[in-house]
Amino acid sequence: MKQGAIRLGLVLFPAVAVTASLFVGRYPVGLQEVIGALLPLDGVSPTARVLILDVRLPRALGAALVGASLALSGAVFQGIFRNPLVDSRILGVSSGAAFGAALALLLGIPWYLVDAFAFGFGLLAVFLVVLVARRFGNSVLVLVISGILVGSLFSAFLGMIKYVADPLDVLPAITFWLLGSLSGTRWDAVEKLLVVCVMGAGTLLLLRWRLNLLTLDEREAAALGVNATRLRTRVILVGTLLVASAVSQAGMIGWIGLITPHAARALTGPDHSRVLPASMLMGAGFLVLLDLLSRTLMRSEIPLGILTGIVGVPAFLLLFMRHLARGGGWR
Repeated sequence: MKQGAIRLGLVLFPAVAVTASLFVGRYPVGLQEVIGALLPLDGVSPTARVLILDVRLPRALGAALVGASLALSGAVFQGIFRNPLVDSRILGVSSGAAFGAALALLLGIPWYLVDAFAFGFGLLAVFLVVLVARRFGNSVLVLVISGILVGSLFSAFLGMIKYVADPLDVLPAITFWLLGSLSGTRWDAVEKLLVVCVMGAGTLLLLRWRLNLLTLDEREAAALGVNATRLRTRVILVGTLLVASAVSQAGMIGWIGLITPHAARALTGPDHSRVLPASMLMGAGFLVLLDLLSRTLMRSEIPLGILTGIVGVPAFLLLFMRHLARGGGWR
């Protein structure tokens, strides 16, 4: 009964959040207008129809897909690296994507290609990490160290771009992108996110039973018929696709991939077959709500990267204190 209620709550959370985002905003709309725009029915003003269908709905769905992608990748990375403090940034993909976007803005490349640069350089960063890891042993420790080194390298390149960028034109655009926002999300972006999210999530969910074996020693996993190195590489590549897709569309959004898997484990336990779907649903609903707050708390929109930090730090501290109070460890 309890597990059934938890599953129902997890499913309803993002659904309610997306629905609420259609009503709430600087220009509030009523139930009749929302229903009329979605069905569609006559009697809805063109302004309300455009606001709901072309602005709020794609933005809410984009936020849900970005949140689900970041949370799922965070849960997977925490599992395969056996480290509860790991998130999507551990392999340098976020730093690579940030550098790619900043480079595109510096070169004056059209806005619709900025996300392609971010996606490509995010993949390049992880490709370099895997390349270095294979050269020096491909162990978990080597992967983590390689990710830190590659991420630091791309962060240094990003700092150089910000240093030489035009402070009146290019630098503000780079800064705004780095802080994270979904304000420009339209249906074309939702389609890109949906394709990557469905493919990536589908692959990881099919592997969810084997992911539990990656928490064991490699010899123990091999004794059970699982090639831990090969499985880890596949999971890293799929998780990287999810993160690169999310970062390329929404910018740098932290904490989703760190705290959401912990909250999911608190509800469902450590089994990846439950943690992964729970993390996706919680991440989707969480980011939709934060995006709703970002565009309603102040007259000007608050960057999502700032808001996730403000909410994420106390949320993570609360989870940490709860674990300590129970006398448990981070597993």
